[in-house]
Amino acid sequence: MSVQSHLQELQRRHAALESEIHREMASPAADPAKLAEMKRKKLALKDQITKLRGDSTLH
Repeated sequence: MSVQSHLQELQRRHAALESEIHREMASPAADPAKLAEMKRKKLALKDQITKLRGDSTLH
């Protein structure tokens, strides 16, 4: 997998998590623990995206 395609996959997963977080927050029975876990995963994806973007500018 090329760096660019990996980056696109990470961005797709980040956007999907963003949508899922918004849906969960809109739910009257939103689970705070589930929201926290999704937000942690989203942040981890963002960190990976940032790292890949930084690495790709070095090459």
